[in-house]
Amino acid sequence: MNKYKAVICDLDGTLLNSEHTISAYTKKVIEKIKSLGIKFFIATGRHHKDALAFKNILGLDSFLITSNGAKIHDENNREIFSSNIPKEMVRKIIDLPIDEKIHRGIYKDEFWFLEEHIDGLDVFHKESGFSSIVKPFEELKDEEVTKFIFICMNSSKINQLEKILSLKFKDSLNITLSFENCLEIVQKGVSKGLAIEEILKKENISPTDALAFGDGLNDLDMLQTVGKGFLMGNSHKKLIQSLPNHEVIDTNNNDGVAKHLEKIFL
Repeated sequence: MNKYKAVICDLDGTLLNSEHTISAYTKKVIEKIKSLGIKFFIATGRHHKDALAFKNILGLDSFLITSNGAKIHDENNREIFSSNIPKEMVRKIIDLPIDEKIHRGIYKDEFWFLEEHIDGLDVFHKESGFSSIVKPFEELKDEEVTKFIFICMNSSKINQLEKILSLKFKDSLNITLSFENCLEIVQKGVSKGLAIEEILKKENISPTDALAFGDGLNDLDMLQTVGKGFLMGNSHKKLIQSLPNHEVIDTNNNDGVAKHLEKIFL
């Protein structure tokens, strides 16, 4: 008898392939897992409106963790937890001088704001249809926001920015790399791991009875929170180095999650 009662899964680079879709095989395996009474949860850095499309594609009736744990929605898509970056911090981040090649994005309430349209981003959201709104960030300086995103094709510029932000704000913000070219900022104390503890408590499931799958540094504490955490074959090198005792499985493009779930449960 399998002891695991819950599976928590990241989206990009984990459940989604590089076409940013879920394969038919993966859908079928998750359907079988659900039929065994195993709870399946999504925990992602994506906006909740964006992630909801994937929850619906999989027909999940479970909590949804989004924006790296800054938002939790229940089975009926009601927001049950929200933690925003306060106005004074928002102002400091917006005022921070950054390299002109680095693009910035903001999640706030139901919206995703960019300062200008970014070519190539739409492909990430073709499945969900969630789209950004171009807005001057000056207009958001007196607002609380859920998350900041910094994107640059030059990963060394992102690593440099991470160092600067960590020196300046590490006591008041949670700063993580979700991809080599993408840095994400949420309020201090917000993480996927803490959000998972919260939802498992509500489901009356011990974290030791849960599995998790991830590929980015924003998955680190999530993979440490559960009974068994698995790293994708395409994981960020720093994640693999940080979790040397965690098993590395097949890649997202080879249905790594589905194959492994089949091995464990079916």
